[in-house]
Amino acid sequence: MEEVVERTTEMAEEGCTTPRSSKYRIPVSLVCPPPLRKKSMVARKRDPPRNGYFQPPDLETLFYAHPRREACA
Repeated sequence: MEEVVERTTEMAEEGCTTPRSSKYRIPVSLVCPPPLRKKSMVARKRDPPRNGYFQPPDLETLFYAHPRREACA
């Protein structure tokens, strides 16, 4: 029990340190990875959608502008 207390106090006095042994190090890669390749730009003609294209509702009814009232003079 005394050893644990001594070790804890030693660590508190020294502060935290990073492990430096070889088993904790990131291995060095000997071969670089190949460069990334761009995807080929293949133009493909698409068929129109089965249900047709989107038909928005009449925009005039959505954005109805109220007529302006003239001010009384």
